[in-house]
Amino acid sequence: MTEVDHVVLLDAEGRQIGTALKSSVHGTDTALHLAFSCHVLNDKGQLLVTRRALGKKAWPGVWTNSFCGHPRPAEPVLSGVHRHAENELGLELTDVQLALPLFQYRATDANGIVENELCPVYTARATNEPTPNPNEVLEMRWVAPEDLASSLASTPWAFSPWLVLQAQQLHLFGNGPASDLARAS
Repeated sequence: MTEVDHVVLLDAEGRQIGTALKSSVHGTDTALHLAFSCHVLNDKGQLLVTRRALGKKAWPGVWTNSFCGHPRPAEPVLSGVHRHAENELGLELTDVQLALPLFQYRATDANGIVENELCPVYTARATNEPTPNPNEVLEMRWVAPEDLASSLASTPWAFSPWLVLQAQQLHLFGNGPASDLARAS
């Protein structure tokens, strides 16, 4: 990813109203824009969680879902998912499924950086072992869903707010799209 990347700006109803430089939309007054998140499982039914690189503008060093990002203007969201999987983790994905098409959140990190995103959430399977890009990922772990659920319940402040919210809405650790995917392994 480069600082010349653009993101898609949205109105309150989720309709595209323009584009902006990615570097300009994550600040203290962040416009609503399009993003995505992806939760990746391996053949053992484990979820990949990653710790954001310390150089990230928002939530540096925080544990989060497998990866997230922004589709470029005119890029299908699914193409953006595959592009980010390759760039951030060196991953090839299969069985990519849209789990939460209308997930939206607004959150402010400790530095005052605001995330304000309409963020469809996907689940997928990895076809290879990740090779993290150090500009994006500081650490990563394959974890059992129930272990992640315990950690989210006991220390939600240690995780990105979007992971906590997505886990609740996906029923990631009970009945829902992600748990169905894990049980199918």
